[in-house]
Amino acid sequence: MSRNIVPFEKKVWLATPRMHGEEEQFIHDAFAKNWVTTIGENIDELEKNFTEYLGCRYAVGLSSGTSAIHLAVKLAGIGPGDYVLCSDMTFSATVNPVAYEKGTAVFVDSEYDTWNMDPEALRKAFALYPQAKAAIVANLYGTPAKLDEIKEICDEYNAVLIEDAAESLGAVYKGKMTGSFGRYNIISFNGNKIITCSTGGMLLTDDEEAAKKVRKWSTQARDAAPWYQHTELGYNYRMSNIIAGVGRGQFLHLQEHLDMKKAIYERYREGLKDLPVQMNPYIEEDMTPNYWLSCLIIDEDAMCEQTRDDHTPHYVHEYGKSCPTEILETLMKYNAEGRPIWKPMHMQPIYKDNPHVQVREHSVGEDVFRRGLCLPTDINMTPEEQDIIIQIIHMCFDK
Repeated sequence: MSRNIVPFEKKVWLATPRMHGEEEQFIHDAFAKNWVTTIGENIDELEKNFTEYLGCRYAVGLSSGTSAIHLAVKLAGIGPGDYVLCSDMTFSATVNPVAYEKGTAVFVDSEYDTWNMDPEALRKAFALYPQAKAAIVANLYGTPAKLDEIKEICDEYNAVLIEDAAESLGAVYKGKMTGSFGRYNIISFNGNKIITCSTGGMLLTDDEEAAKKVRKWSTQARDAAPWYQHTELGYNYRMSNIIAGVGRGQFLHLQEHLDMKKAIYERYREGLKDLPVQMNPYIEEDMTPNYWLSCLIIDEDAMCEQTRDDHTPHYVHEYGKSCPTEILETLMKYNAEGRPIWKPMHMQPIYKDNPHVQVREHSVGEDVFRRGLCLPTDINMTPEEQDIIIQIIHMCFDK
């Protein structure tokens, strides 16, 4: 089969933006009206779009999803000595803001139904750390966590729930949009997300006072005085009216992007159904993911030998078997980009001394990291290019 496949002339990426034209119009409008700052119609309208779409009363456009999580952590009152229970399998941006405020992140293991925070492990973590002030749950790769169970546990312990919906904009859990379950909710407009501003993020809440605080903190916490006066620490975190124009144009095509991501996921699921692999899972009766990234996990008995240190992976090929390292290196050989699953936070050198809570004999997050990978899920990829990706994956098991 390999003799019939040649490297892609144009690289097939993991996930890139897709522009439509309206983005440029909103940017030009901002220039024409000279609103090239952190206030303006684009920001106002983008915030309005998302309060209506997600069902939260207030939205504040910020410079990144990370800055939104940081301010949510501040709203939760996290400081030195405070514990925050966090998704273990996520990008570091979910948990780094806890360290910014000198708190301690406690990493909560995943479950196999969604690869997200395990409610049973969360309950165990609260039993071990009942003084924990907050929990941060991330919806991995666009699949909702078991948000009702997680929220119920947080309410039981009077802890603030922060929902990191950076990857799950447009996903639905039991009829409700992700990004609306927490006291404070986060979405991201990074360049690889379902829609983009090129950068940027947003904090959403039903708490008017919290929204006012975020608006103040994000503009250097300037007091209401005729001169520059400050009584608390602030940040340069406000979204630009220019990049908000990109977001306004992108928002018009959100459903189109969701449909394209789902089609990619379904094409992979059909094309790989004869291999000893499974796609990233979700609970069909409860949730509709946004399919931001299509991922797979290799059956245990189909894994070839694979080793990883902190920097370098190695594998030994076996006929009929494969591993994430082999598939990713083969995709790279053919000029296509895949990625490993997020390395769990408790495995990261920077967080090696932080607590980690699991309820199984083995860590689910470690297992998914070992056997899983992210496939090219670019909405600019053609069906024909995706078919070749599928052939390449088959080849890894056949050769």
